[in-house]
Amino acid sequence: MKSITFKLPDMLSNVKIYNQIFIRILLILLGFGAAFLLLQRSLIYTSAFIGFVVLLIIIELYFYLKNAFLFYDKTINAILNKDFSADFSKHKSFQNYSRLFQLYDKMKQAENEQASKDIVYRSILNNIETGILILQKQESDWSIFLMNDFFSKHFEVPKVSKWHYLKNQIPSLCSLIEEQNFSEIKTTLQIRVSQQETQTFVMQSSRTKTNNQDYYIVLLDSIQKVIEKKEKEAWINLMKVISHELMNSLTPIRSLSQNLKELVSQESLSQEDLQDIKDSVNTMFNRSNHLQEFVESYRKLAMLPTPKKEKIELSALIENCLQIMKPLFKKEHIEVKNTLHFNRWILVDPNQMEQVFINLLTNSLFALAEKESKEITISAELKEKRLYIIITDNGTGIEPEIEDKILLPFFTTRKDGAGIGLTLSKNIIEAHGGYLTFTSDEKNTRFTVCLVE
Repeated sequence: MKSITFKLPDMLSNVKIYNQIFIRILLILLGFGAAFLLLQRSLIYTSAFIGFVVLLIIIELYFYLKNAFLFYDKTINAILNKDFSADFSKHKSFQNYSRLFQLYDKMKQAENEQASKDIVYRSILNNIETGILILQKQESDWSIFLMNDFFSKHFEVPKVSKWHYLKNQIPSLCSLIEEQNFSEIKTTLQIRVSQQETQTFVMQSSRTKTNNQDYYIVLLDSIQKVIEKKEKEAWINLMKVISHELMNSLTPIRSLSQNLKELVSQESLSQEDLQDIKDSVNTMFNRSNHLQEFVESYRKLAMLPTPKKEKIELSALIENCLQIMKPLFKKEHIEVKNTLHFNRWILVDPNQMEQVFINLLTNSLFALAEKESKEITISAELKEKRLYIIITDNGTGIEPEIEDKILLPFFTTRKDGAGIGLTLSKNIIEAHGGYLTFTSDEKNTRFTVCLVE
């Protein structure tokens, strides 16, 4: 019943229009017939009068149809050109145009909503401290669909609309994009702005199609800003860890100190009070020792000495580390496979690099604690003047949610761990001009030490 109720006014409106046209045409035909009959009976004046009335009806029908078509044409053109500034409220008394008014109002509302969304989206993009450039393909050329304020201000580029204008402003960026044929890119790029020093940017681009439109999106981040952001995140994480450790030690010490103060203020002490004093002092001593060890760990990270490099054979260095770890491996029933198949002399600090490999092997040892079949594999390979030393274990792996934290200072999943082993290893390798990476899945975890020869 509801669908009939909604459609009935529109149907009646259409019927009215058709009836009005039909009546006019019928009157014209009847008028012509009556005039012809009267003319045959020699009633010339009456016939002429009816003919005049018919002519007036024809003229009125012409202007009626003309105005109707002109009004429809004007409204449709306004919709096609997205011009919703016209006010058709004065025509609402003509029910014949009710459906046209509904269409116009719906399109106007949709356009206003889209315009509001565009304003919000552009406002968001203009407040992001990342250079954003969106290109739109038009036939065989590209035009600038959007350039946010940061991009325009940072590179001192006016908000041009054509690609060739942008090429004149930032040739290095545009040339790279054209060389890659507007495909997806992830790289670093050096750009000089207004004869200043060259700045390095991280560039990411992607290409997408929607509604038969081809778009190319370019994001540019200053390396300096990326580094500052990472440094800020690292400091925040470090301060969280430090404050957590300090509070874990200072809170009980403060509580025990308050308790001791109350005990010693008594005139006499019972045997139970003396025992409380002993327990409190022991606890405070243990907590202060833990705090001192924590500070020493931090000092070790912060004051890493410069590597004293000397030539040493890689296989001998690895073998020495395995000998140190051998009793622990034997106790835990861990099978170690050393697959180094070449002799290589490397220029490193033997003590520091030994510490790195012991830390990584210890890390693998704990990762294998819950496994029945325990295996550690050591391998190495040479690629483009880079030496890769790989330590793989078939342990439980690293959970995805902590992968970005395991190299942070003092982060550990072990109850008795200090959380500096991997961080210290990373710092030592970076001091040697290399880097430490890892990959992990359900079957194994793989740490890779890369040294540049």
